[in-house]
Amino acid sequence: MTPADFLRLLSLSAIWGASFLFIRVGAPVLGPLTAAFVRVVIGALALAVILAALRIRWDMRGKWGRVMVLGAVNSGIPFVMYSVAALWLPAGYSAVFNAMTPLMGVLIGALFFAERMTLAKGAGVLIGVAGVAVLTRTGPVAFSLEVLFGALACLAATACYGLAGFLTRRWISQQGGLDARLVAAGSMVGATLFLLPFCVAALVRENTLPAVSAGVWAAMAALGIVCTALAYILYFRLIADIGPVRALSVTFLIPPFGIVWGAVFLGESLSWAHAVGGALIGVALWLVLRPATVPAVPAAGRP
Repeated sequence: MTPADFLRLLSLSAIWGASFLFIRVGAPVLGPLTAAFVRVVIGALALAVILAALRIRWDMRGKWGRVMVLGAVNSGIPFVMYSVAALWLPAGYSAVFNAMTPLMGVLIGALFFAERMTLAKGAGVLIGVAGVAVLTRTGPVAFSLEVLFGALACLAATACYGLAGFLTRRWISQQGGLDARLVAAGSMVGATLFLLPFCVAALVRENTLPAVSAGVWAAMAALGIVCTALAYILYFRLIADIGPVRALSVTFLIPPFGIVWGAVFLGESLSWAHAVGGALIGVALWLVLRPATVPAVPAAGRP
């Protein structure tokens, strides 16, 4: 990994750590489906402006269908899941659960993409699950069915992210590749179309728009422009440069930012459960992402 790649990882982790703060502000007011839809619409519009300013043509080279499906898997469903979680979980919780993404990537890779499951990776998955259990059972938020449902929603989102990383490699990177800005923009269009009917149904059932304050709209604008449009340009570039599993390692760096942003701006409480659960997930990620040791090849004439 080059210094430039590491800088992208660090920048992306800070941006996505802040996203949980903005989701926590917007989702309880707008509702999960509407909040997710507003996020992808703003993201799509921001990316369209970026492409126009840079004079980049919307040439997907026959990959429009795959890019739009990727948008539903990588953005539409996860954004709804995290918006659901935000109804019950502090932003720091969601950020820590998000760190399970590489572990989900390991499981999905082994089950569906012929990725080798090593002993270290298997142990990492089990330790990561233990970290989630510690956080949900002993964290500063009392354990309840709502907390459990919020945790499951976060884990569903991480499974989508893990799957999307491999789909991006198979459908995009290994098929001649595309400009990361085009992949990000096309995926936002796909996510927007996917979420549109669900958002309309939610607003027909309960129109939450009149209750939205200027502060909530500002949070959603930051979520759509910075945490979605700009962040996904960085993310798809990382997948192309360092591969899906290493790109997903950004989630290891997100929890400290998410916890700090939530404590500073939302007054969320901190506890040792954050440290213990986060440490377990950190150990799990180290097991999953550490470079494989390559056996030394004996020199000629030596045993």
